[in-house]
Amino acid sequence: MKIALLGYGRMGKEIEKIALSRGHEIVIRKDVNDEIDITLADVAIDFSVPHSAFNNIKNCINNNVPVISGTTGWLEKYEDAVALCEEKNSAFIYASNYSLGVNIFFELNKQLAKMMRSLEDYNISMEEIHHTKKLDAPSGTAITLAEGIIENSTKENWKLGDKTSKENIPIIAKRIPDVPGTHTVWYDSEVDSIEIKHTANNRKGFALGAVVAAEWIIGKKGVFTMKDVLNIR
Repeated sequence: MKIALLGYGRMGKEIEKIALSRGHEIVIRKDVNDEIDITLADVAIDFSVPHSAFNNIKNCINNNVPVISGTTGWLEKYEDAVALCEEKNSAFIYASNYSLGVNIFFELNKQLAKMMRSLEDYNISMEEIHHTKKLDAPSGTAITLAEGIIENSTKENWKLGDKTSKENIPIIAKRIPDVPGTHTVWYDSEVDSIEIKHTANNRKGFALGAVVAAEWIIGKKGVFTMKDVLNIR
């Protein structure tokens, strides 16, 4: 499989290692301003920067190259990407986190929210910790976790750093050197606390998940998620 890496930072380099170890070929390594011919690739993996992501995705879709995007901070244009993919009969996956373990964690988070929905004595809060080079806050993973709770609870929204609102889920975002990613969800009451937590030990899990998604999407048409890749129902 010929892969285009759209974004060649730390994640791009980690994806390259995993892809090569699985027998794939890297035909494009795109930095922010490089001119490329995306049609050289069988599939593209986008881990770029927020202001480049949508243009990268459009270029792939317009040229019928399946694209896997893990860039966060551009999602105000997500529905435009979905509409273009459907119009062009192409293939596209966006995930806030490609770690296979995190995607299991997403489902666990939803199930716990359903179970806690009627227990009004518990206050929900979240924390995410990432390396200091991460540009957006809260992380896309934290937002996905919050959305999973909102869908399955009485909470209306999330808010960064706000612990006073009863309607919103407060998210604390911390930036600490060399932390790949840690996400914690708490349910606290006067009598006890429930905590679920995912800790990434390194970046390999994110890279492996992205390559697995790229392998999976070959030959398919449509807009998918990691639930499709992992056959989670």
